Amino acid sequence: MKAAAAAIGLLCLSPLALATTVSMAAAGSAAARSAPCTPGGANVDASAVAKQVAAILGGQGGDSSIRVEGLELPAEQIPHAKTIVATGIALKVPERGQVVALATAIQESRLRNLNSGDRDSLGLFQQRPSQGWGTPEQIRDPVYASTKFYKGLLEVKGWQQMTITQAAQAVQRSGFPDAYARWEPLARALQQAIVKTLPNGGTGQAGQEAGTPSGGAGGCKPGEDGADWGAIPEGTVPAGYKIPADASPKARTAIDWAMHQLGTLYQWGGTCTAPRGPDPMGRCDCSSLMQQAYAKAGIQLTRTTYTQVKEGDAVPANALVPGDLLFTRGTAAVPEHVGMYIGAGLVINAPRTTKPVRIEKVGDWQILAVRRIPALSK
Repeated sequence: MKAAAAAIGLLCLSPLALATTVSMAAAGSAAARSAPCTPGGANVDASAVAKQVAAILGGQGGDSSIRVEGLELPAEQIPHAKTIVATGIALKVPERGQVVALATAIQESRLRNLNSGDRDSLGLFQQRPSQGWGTPEQIRDPVYASTKFYKGLLEVKGWQQMTITQAAQAVQRSGFPDAYARWEPLARALQQAIVKTLPNGGTGQAGQEAGTPSGGAGGCKPGEDGADWGAIPEGTVPAGYKIPADASPKARTAIDWAMHQLGTLYQWGGTCTAPRGPDPMGRCDCSSLMQQAYAKAGIQLTRTTYTQVKEGDAVPANALVPGDLLFTRGTAAVPEHVGMYIGAGLVINAPRTTKPVRIEKVGDWQILAVRRIPALSK
């Protein structure tokens, strides 16, 4: 995509060298063409990559004794790699596409969210505002940048039959089209290690629109459906809504905390531990929003929709109380989405990729199951 970025890759410069000026990178391009590196990554130690991924994403910090070419700054690089993989899963991009994206980002930025590059290139993929990739602010959002890359990839006819480097080049149009190939082994090792850290090993709970179940049993009929509220803009509280007076103290705490996350963007696989922070993986998906809201009330929920539907007691949808978990999409036994009833015919949830945490009317949901956690009623 950019000659300077490719030149840096071919010179095997450390990630710190990426912060140098464009003029320095351009000056080194001739040397890059005459002195290419030995194909690094061809003998990637996948177990070492897996150990670094597990340690960093598990909050233990990287192991300084582990050396992996291309991961010289793993504490910075691996979280960005996780965002790229999680975004791909949310968009239902197959594993091969995720590997293409990772190899591209390794070559373009060494998985660093750069604020400069060749000409006006920015971010993980060194995308250019002047070429229609988005505004500078958008491009430096890792989720936005990843989404734009994946959309570009999916528009390439026959990309799945191409080599990794051919597919990357079809999107990036680099001055050094062969530069991506050397990072394929590392990209594969990262993808395989990262998916193991995501909910259900990187399967399910990604990307369907609320209110459009993917099949299964018919919905339960709710009591109060919220129809009187009219349209509810994304990320807002309907005028006049208050947490019901009969909500238990713990339910009130959980609802209040969830409402403070309104407007924050959905992130599949996100922990919901810092929804307004700079790391996209600190944002919420549907089940982590429930998990963290309940945690604020002193109640521990499991992490995924598939397991949350087995917790507590089943109750009918016409007898909802504030704090109940509502499940939709998929089937009653294996639902794909969860939200929390907040009273007055309303449900709060993190809907899907590109959408913010929001309040919706219960009547717009096809409820497949309802679970009540007894500890929340106390």
